[in-house]
Amino acid sequence: MTSKHLKKIFSPKSIAVIGASERPESVGRLSLKNLIDGGFGGRIYPVNRNYESIQQLACFASVAALPEVADLAIICTPAATVPDVVKQCGQAGIRGIIIQSAGFCEVGAEGARLQDEIVAVAKTFPGTKIIGPNCVGIISPHRHLNASLASEMPPAGNVAFISQSGALCTPILEWAINQNVGFSQFVSIGNMADVTIADLIDYFAEDPWTESIVLYVESLTEARAFLSAARAFTQSKPIIAFKSGRFDASAAAAASHTGAMVGVDSAYEAAFARAGIVRANELDDLFDSAEFLARHPKPCGDRLAIVTNAGGPGVMATDALLQRNGKLAPLSDATIAALDAQLPAAWSRCNPVDVIGDASDQRYASALQTVIRDRNVDAVLVLLAPQATTDPSGVADAVIAAARSTTKPVLASWMGCTRVAEGIRRLTQAGVPVYETPEKCVRVFMQLVRYGRNREMLCETPLEVPLTFPVDEAERRKCVVDAVDARPDERTPLSEYESKLVLKNYGFRVAETEIARSQEEAVAIADRLGYPVVLKVYSPQIMHKTDVDGVELNLTSGDQVREAYQEIGRRVAQHRSDFDFGGVTVQPMVVASLSRELILGAKRDPVFGPVLLVGAGGITAELVQDYAMELPPLNERLARRMLESLQSWPLLKGYRGRRGVNVDLLVECLLRMSKLIVECPEIAEIDINPLLASDRDVIALDSRIILDGKMRRKSSSRFAHLAIRPYPEEFIRNIELRDGTPVVLRPIKPEDEPMWHRLIESCSAETIQQRFRYMFRTATHTMASRFCFIDYDRELAIVVEVIEDGVKQIAGVARFVADADHYEAEFAILVADRWQGRGLGSLMTDKCLTICKRWNIQSVVAETAASNHRMIQMFQRRGFEIDRSKSFDTVMVKKSLLDAD
Repeated sequence: MTSKHLKKIFSPKSIAVIGASERPESVGRLSLKNLIDGGFGGRIYPVNRNYESIQQLACFASVAALPEVADLAIICTPAATVPDVVKQCGQAGIRGIIIQSAGFCEVGAEGARLQDEIVAVAKTFPGTKIIGPNCVGIISPHRHLNASLASEMPPAGNVAFISQSGALCTPILEWAINQNVGFSQFVSIGNMADVTIADLIDYFAEDPWTESIVLYVESLTEARAFLSAARAFTQSKPIIAFKSGRFDASAAAAASHTGAMVGVDSAYEAAFARAGIVRANELDDLFDSAEFLARHPKPCGDRLAIVTNAGGPGVMATDALLQRNGKLAPLSDATIAALDAQLPAAWSRCNPVDVIGDASDQRYASALQTVIRDRNVDAVLVLLAPQATTDPSGVADAVIAAARSTTKPVLASWMGCTRVAEGIRRLTQAGVPVYETPEKCVRVFMQLVRYGRNREMLCETPLEVPLTFPVDEAERRKCVVDAVDARPDERTPLSEYESKLVLKNYGFRVAETEIARSQEEAVAIADRLGYPVVLKVYSPQIMHKTDVDGVELNLTSGDQVREAYQEIGRRVAQHRSDFDFGGVTVQPMVVASLSRELILGAKRDPVFGPVLLVGAGGITAELVQDYAMELPPLNERLARRMLESLQSWPLLKGYRGRRGVNVDLLVECLLRMSKLIVECPEIAEIDINPLLASDRDVIALDSRIILDGKMRRKSSSRFAHLAIRPYPEEFIRNIELRDGTPVVLRPIKPEDEPMWHRLIESCSAETIQQRFRYMFRTATHTMASRFCFIDYDRELAIVVEVIEDGVKQIAGVARFVADADHYEAEFAILVADRWQGRGLGSLMTDKCLTICKRWNIQSVVAETAASNHRMIQMFQRRGFEIDRSKSFDTVMVKKSLLDAD
């Protein structure tokens, strides 16, 4: 429904400008003038009781006096009047609103109160959508709609731009017009009192003109909605984002090593990557990326061919490419042979293709066409350094012709100033991305490559890693729950002993730890555990034991234990006399040759919730800063990718004859940490440091957990602390079919891809045609990823898992995909031929309808073949309305879930 109501804003037929004025420099005058000058073809109604006409348009005294219900209202009145104006719009039936007025939450408490009042008023008129307040407005060039305070209309194109900064909009528009870069939509979103970036991403996903999105982000609020919308969009189209405010001082106050390493910006970095968003680190990169996406919005491979008339620029481009993990395209033997016939004998005979300094436009043209045809080449970068015989304009024409002959991206760098100006102008006008330097070209190219890599990574099929736990979930959480119940409104640090108990409950192997309150108790524990042992200071006030010199290692006798106990107490008193010395913990001294110290932990980010971290550990973890981050929940592939991204990965997998660590066990530890974080929202910070990994074992030597009682889990919002909805285990059921066959009814997961392929292979051509409405020979990974890698906030697929000949199989799958507002869901079902007629279709359909009602979805729609009588009867028995009017071979069905039994 959000998309339906946003259409009133972006595709209005009539617009009311409330607060329109003739007063120079007023927002009302500028807003109305821009609408008229932009060429809007609909009806425009100025509203201001002080005028009879404005800019030759009849003016109306109030919203109620308008001759029709406008699709869109642009509000330009003083902040104090805006809540009442919104009420007037609601009473008049206007549901699309842009508030350009300033003076709300951006100015302080009174402004925030006014903004809250606007939201409260809007909620009394269902369907009302508001962009702003304190925004520049929107521009929709394809519709000649300039409902903004920016006077210039950019060219129409295929990039949607969304900015939280109004001040940034004008310079970007000027740049776009100068560079001939077109936009499908241009939005200054302001304070986001109602419509969010997530809402716009969802809307632009359905916009026929939008092929990519560029974001300027200052801060986000609804993380789950944002990531859900972005993940859906980036499955087929790229998003480039620039996040301002990259540095954060709050990490200095963190209690754990992990907390100090996970700052606000790093959480955004992890979130963007998980959503498939490519991040631009410089504003120049954002502009350049917008230009490139305007020309080439589709992902491409990373093999770049470089054609140049000078060796230096070619080397510069190559360095920049390799530095960013791109690849020089390996030219085929046929391409080398063809270039030998076209170029002087002194040409480079490799990539970069140096066509020599005296190259004519004809030489450039023939070399370009040859290189473009090479199947090893994914994109081409053309460099020109003007020399005595160079014709920059003629070469530009050759590049334009080559670019028009291929779907591969073609970029250019015309280096220089006056001599190359006309060539640059021609390239720009023809839609060929052209930049000042080779490095810029490479940076922009790699942005698109990163998008493709991100998309592939997020759809890599994970391996099934079954996790077993020593106790059930209630027992796993007991230590956490008890601590929170004791101090419900405070941050509570768990002791090392308590922290390790939590880890043990989640299946981690930990160094056994016992608390000693006296020297003799410490010796008795050491005698029982066996020497050598480690003593560590035990105090709830001490977060990092080494900071107070509170650790003694490799103690081999009772006398050494007594001496160490006394020494630790003395050091603590010397460092911090105000700290309580509660004794020591005693644990076995774990020595593993060829082991690696890692850190594994998580910290709750104020926007994205918990963020997981793994990296090089030990007392220098914060100094080394070798770590990777990810949002939970993890699967095997994501966990392995985190490890593979570490600078120390070569050491972990084995280096120069030294054995590597047990990576599979490390992956399992990451998955266990993910499970712990998913189930325990009360955890504000946690780290295991060091996590000692060897080729045989992974063991937690020390751990620290900080709890936040204010985050106590509520049954109604079990996963509210997560930015990404985890696998919905609550829908798993073990049942029997009518004939007594035991089956598992459960949601699909990415690990099911191999079974999904086997399901498709087992279906007849008729069954495939009835389910997918088209035929295909073989299901690809890309196809499977659309069905197995799903966002559990927006869709669900229920599978029937059976065991045939001792092997797990999927006998059928039913899926519903909801819109972003959970208003309507599309339903589809597939049952393997040999399992048809045994009640699976009814079973899965009923399960999906039950979940749809739980999600408050109002209606479910589906289509099936007119010849599929069994399916049509199944729908009829469940109260679906049958519509045969669409076509002779397709039946549409629909069921309302409002007040349905």
